Amino acid sequence: MGKIAKIEYFRVPPRWLFVKITDDAGCVGWGEASLEGHTQAVEGCLEAWAGRYLGLEAEDIEHIWQLSYRGGFYRGGPVLMSALSGIDIALWDLKARKLNVPIYQLLGGKVRDKLRVYAWIGGDRPSDVEAQANARKAQGFNAVKMNATEDLGWLDSPRKLDECVERVKAVKALGLDAGVDFHGRVHKPMAKQLAAKLEPHDPLFIEEPLLSENIGGIKDIAAHTHCPIALGERLHSRWDVRPFLESGCVDILQPDICHVGGISEMRRIASACETYDVALAPHCPLGPIALAANIQIDAVTPNFVIQEMSLGIHYNVGGQDLDSYTLNPEVWKVTDGYVDLMKGPGLGIEVNEQQVRDLSRDSKAWVSPTFLGPGNELREW
Repeated sequence: MGKIAKIEYFRVPPRWLFVKITDDAGCVGWGEASLEGHTQAVEGCLEAWAGRYLGLEAEDIEHIWQLSYRGGFYRGGPVLMSALSGIDIALWDLKARKLNVPIYQLLGGKVRDKLRVYAWIGGDRPSDVEAQANARKAQGFNAVKMNATEDLGWLDSPRKLDECVERVKAVKALGLDAGVDFHGRVHKPMAKQLAAKLEPHDPLFIEEPLLSENIGGIKDIAAHTHCPIALGERLHSRWDVRPFLESGCVDILQPDICHVGGISEMRRIASACETYDVALAPHCPLGPIALAANIQIDAVTPNFVIQEMSLGIHYNVGGQDLDSYTLNPEVWKVTDGYVDLMKGPGLGIEVNEQQVRDLSRDSKAWVSPTFLGPGNELREW
């Protein structure tokens, strides 16, 4: 056993927040607590916990998870759960490295040797998807995801939805599967129309057809479309997920390991999904630590179907990408739409700590974009 001696966090470009935990024997684990657009809030939570948790047994992962979740009276939500995610992932990495095994060996062992993956095309204002889809195909992907639309009004011109259909048709003509992300920016009057227009073209899934705060609307859309409905990135615990499973309005759950409390909670959510015959496709437009953590869960989850990768995503600017901050980026090589399961200890990646420390100096927090309509009204991002 080893006691927690130090908790550090590093804000690094393009928009990620890494956590490092060191025990009193010098053993180290890395986690990721990225929360897009709210970095400073998560840092404040980590700062408070960093002093409080010194001296706790680093191997008591579940005790620290429960202390973080229940020990402060207020619980849940994106900020607290993202901070908890960073700590939880780092503790799992530390423990598995001490035992010299991959994390998935501590979760019962793998059920697969490789995992299907997809990448983004099109950006926040989707365009030129055919060229980008061809580039992804050349990289080895056979599935992609794109935003359905630009920003929309509550009730906008139906013509704006036709462009989405044409983009899906263009991508599918290349032999690729296409997920379509409504991104919560499409409100109910338009979402019903768009789901109907897309259905004849067999999207891999439609994602966040409405914001998850509107479960009644999602149930309504689910009852009127045969498109698989995916959502979950804005659900932050098993308790948030529960009503969606019970209502039967989700087919593919997409929890984000950086926002749900890390590996511990993702494992519980994955098992809950299995009991409802719901597939797991973790959300991960984030960094290499987050993706490596997801893959540990994907490896042991029977109902896992596909994993999001941030390689070349439109938010990765300034020279840093999924293959940054690691000494073994070759683990992200995509072949015929799959990546091989990593075999190294812990998370299976080797963090380039010097690069993390160098690029974290004076790193600016990423700010979420905002869209304005013709009347200068704020629209959903």
